[in-house]
Amino acid sequence: MVPSKLTKNFVGGQWVESRSTSTIPVVNPATEEVIAEVAGGSHEDAGRAVAAAQEAFPGWSTTSPAERGKYVAAMGEALHERADELAATVTAELGVPRHLALATQITHPIAKFARYAELAETFAWEEQAGSSRLVRAPVGVALAVSPWNFPLNQAADKIAPALLAGCPVILKPSEMTPMSTLAFADAAQDAGLPPGVFNLVNGAGATVGEALAGHSGVDLISFTGSTAVGKRIAALAAERVARVTLELGGKSPTILLDDADLHEAIPAAVKACFLNSGQICVSLSRLLVPRARYQEVVEHVREVAEGYTVGDPRTRVDLGPLASSTQRDRVLGYIARGIEQGARLVTGGAERPPGLAKGYYVRPTVFADVENSMDIAQQEIFGPVLSIIGYRDDEDAVSIANDTPFGLTACIWSHDLERAARVARRLRTGMVRLNGASDPQAPFGGFKQSGIGREHGRYGLEEFVEWQAIVGS
Repeated sequence: MVPSKLTKNFVGGQWVESRSTSTIPVVNPATEEVIAEVAGGSHEDAGRAVAAAQEAFPGWSTTSPAERGKYVAAMGEALHERADELAATVTAELGVPRHLALATQITHPIAKFARYAELAETFAWEEQAGSSRLVRAPVGVALAVSPWNFPLNQAADKIAPALLAGCPVILKPSEMTPMSTLAFADAAQDAGLPPGVFNLVNGAGATVGEALAGHSGVDLISFTGSTAVGKRIAALAAERVARVTLELGGKSPTILLDDADLHEAIPAAVKACFLNSGQICVSLSRLLVPRARYQEVVEHVREVAEGYTVGDPRTRVDLGPLASSTQRDRVLGYIARGIEQGARLVTGGAERPPGLAKGYYVRPTVFADVENSMDIAQQEIFGPVLSIIGYRDDEDAVSIANDTPFGLTACIWSHDLERAARVARRLRTGMVRLNGASDPQAPFGGFKQSGIGREHGRYGLEEFVEWQAIVGS
């Protein structure tokens, strides 16, 4: 049964029919069946949402941070109550295996609402500087444009800090995976959020997305997605000097230093490439290996990769399908290009996985003898494709790692943390993980064409506020 809300928008605290007459099919990538339809969206839909957010701004922006924090916490609790249902929905619309959907797609966004609610009490909302009172003021109406690959998680990175900062939000989810994001509107209602403080507009990026990003009433745009679309959003924002945060693409490396523990590092490196079927901006899709250990690493990677299971995401497999036929064809094109350009196919390839007659499946694929100038080493594939690249010494590893248009993240494996940290400081990337370490409060964002601004923790909150100096106070 098609969820009726998909053809509606959540505006001013209620569900209203879209003014668009067109619809976009939502396809289950495992079965290739249409499971829902989403409204195509219109300029009128965009205008109504912006008007509702603008009307809500005076009251919401002057609500105390502590009170806003209570609403943010309540939204997280409402999402938690829907966790199992949301996991099933993400599996149906995205194709990620259900057990992984619950672990990676659902628990993280819920936790982010809780952490931002706690930040309401500790963030420096005001401070004294000389004879001036410095106040963190909300930027204004915030547009959150979220991607299809992590529909809840990436939206939470925008919604929670924006609301805490005092900014009314308009969420424009991807039309490919819109079903799970309806939960944000339901959570806003359950939390008793004032009308217009949270709004959701469905539709195509080229229509309603463009209309929202270009609207004079939108003060800030927070976008996660491709670099090409990010450039377009930045151009629209520049016309009216609106604020932007852009979390864009990556071509990130894992660097194995010559003293790395391969039994620990290689399974982690393969997982960091294949997570979410490789459809993740922080995918570590280049594996940089010292020449002296190259063949040993290639064989170990092959063994690990061939142990990955691919299949029906409703079962306990490692990889489900890619999100769409377009995405599958894109990844298969890169695999063919890798072979054409002289890389050695270690495992995987363009053939359909056995026993899977339907669905947008791609084998987990590993290439060796990859030159960093090849397309598979330079361009974001967004699929389960790992490129193994040899290097001479630490200097060469740094040079190869930095030799892409991107700079989102990296990982270094070594027994010598001081040496690993020295290498990390020379990388032109927004985050470097040592031996797979993680920190949800660390600022997340990239250098170069990987984006502008930061998300997570107080760094994410700072994107939605600006300084106001009250002199003489």
